[in-house]
Amino acid sequence: MPGGVVVRVVDDHLCIDPQFKTAIHDFRAEGLDANRLDGWVGKVGWEKLLNKASTTFRELADKDKQGLDEKKAKALMLVKPTMVKRPVLEVGDRVLVGFKPEVYEQAVGK
Repeated sequence: MPGGVVVRVVDDHLCIDPQFKTAIHDFRAEGLDANRLDGWVGKVGWEKLLNKASTTFRELADKDKQGLDEKKAKALMLVKPTMVKRPVLEVGDRVLVGFKPEVYEQAVGK
């Protein structure tokens, strides 16, 4: 994302600061690009990105859940982006997964 995303956390709510360039990509509606997923996996690992608690993952056949590795997990997330733990925040060259107000504040220097 050009310029990254800058956020403020106010009362446990994510607020995107309007003075900074931001881009919100709803990969649930707009799809997930394989190159972007590769970048995220390279920075945080597929284990952190794959939301095993999601309804979509839990509804998979047992054979699809077994023997997970990076290749299989990425293929699942590309086909069903709802398996990606959200939100995913790109801040400069960092990638943050899941919402933790204290982590977000630290990442953006607020």
